[in-house]
Amino acid sequence: MTRPDDRKRELEAKLRAYVGADIGAPEVGEDPVNEPMIRHWCQALGDANPAYTDPERAKRSVHEGIVAPPTMLQAWVLQGIDMAIPGALPMNKQRELHALLSEYGYTSVVATDTEQTYERYLRPGDQISATTVIESVSEEKATALGIGYFIDTRTTFRDQDGAEVGSMTFRVLKFKPSQPPQVATADAAPARPQRLRAPRAHDNGWWWEAIDRGELRIQKCSACGELRHPPRPMCGKCQSTEWESIAASGRGTVYSYVVMHHPPIPGYEFPLPVALIDLEEGTRIVSNVVGCPPEDVHIGMPVEASVDAVGDELKLPLFRPVQ
Repeated sequence: MTRPDDRKRELEAKLRAYVGADIGAPEVGEDPVNEPMIRHWCQALGDANPAYTDPERAKRSVHEGIVAPPTMLQAWVLQGIDMAIPGALPMNKQRELHALLSEYGYTSVVATDTEQTYERYLRPGDQISATTVIESVSEEKATALGIGYFIDTRTTFRDQDGAEVGSMTFRVLKFKPSQPPQVATADAAPARPQRLRAPRAHDNGWWWEAIDRGELRIQKCSACGELRHPPRPMCGKCQSTEWESIAASGRGTVYSYVVMHHPPIPGYEFPLPVALIDLEEGTRIVSNVVGCPPEDVHIGMPVEASVDAVGDELKLPLFRPVQ
C-alpha cells in the first residue's frame, strides 16, 4: 500500500522535472499589431487616449504615430476560442504539469497574481511571438481554498526582429478544494462555503461601507465633475484628488458579459454570468446578472441593481433584467 507521504514525495519529484522547462514552441500571433484590434480594446475599456486611436493627434504626439496600449501585450498572441475548448490545443509542458497535478487530486486552479513589464510601445505592423518558461513550482501550501502548489511562469514577448518588447510573470494555484468541516451529527448541515471577499483599503473602503448600508454610489471629481468607477484617489481627467460621491439609480444595460463554467470555486453557483454594466449615469461596473437563466443574458439587456446579501456578512450589488 502506498502511504500518503510516499505519494506526495513521488509527486514532488515529478514536479521538479518541470522547473526551468520551456512549455513548448514559441506562440506566434495570428495577426500583426493592427489598428482595428487596438480600437476595439480601447472601446471595451473606455480608454480615450488619442495616441491609440486618433492618427492625426498620435502623429503630433511624442509617439509620432499610432501605438498600442501596453496592457494589450498578451492579447497579440492569445489563441482565440480554442483556449476554451477542452483538447483543442496541443499538449505542452504547462498542460502536462496541470494534468499531472489533477491526476494526484489537485483538480482546481485559480490565478493569483501577474506582473507585466514593457520595453517599448508596439506599433501597427509589429509581429509578436512569445516563449514561456516554468520558473518554479512551490512546496505544497495550505490556503483558504485548499492545499495546493503555486506555479510561476515567465513569458517573454519578442517582435519580428527577435528583440524583447516585454515580459509577464504569472502565478496560479493548483489545489484540492477544501472540504467543509465534519459535523457532529449525521443530520446537521455542513457550513456553507462563502464567497471571496474583496479587499477594503483607504481608497475604496467608503464604497464598501455604502454597499453595507444598501447603497450603490459613484465617485465624482469635485473639480471637473467627472464620474469614475472603481474608486481611486485621483481624477483621470483633471488629476484632482478632491472628490465626493453620488447615489446611482442602479439602472443600466449589459455592455459585455461572460458566463463562467470552470473552475468551480466554493461559495459560487455555476454557471455564473459576469457582466460589464453601463450605468445610466455614464460609468461602468462589473457584477453578476441574476434572476434569469444564463442563456438569456445578452448585450443591450436593460438591468437594474439591488444590494443583496450573498453570504453571512457580505453584500454585493447584483443586477436583474428589467421586467
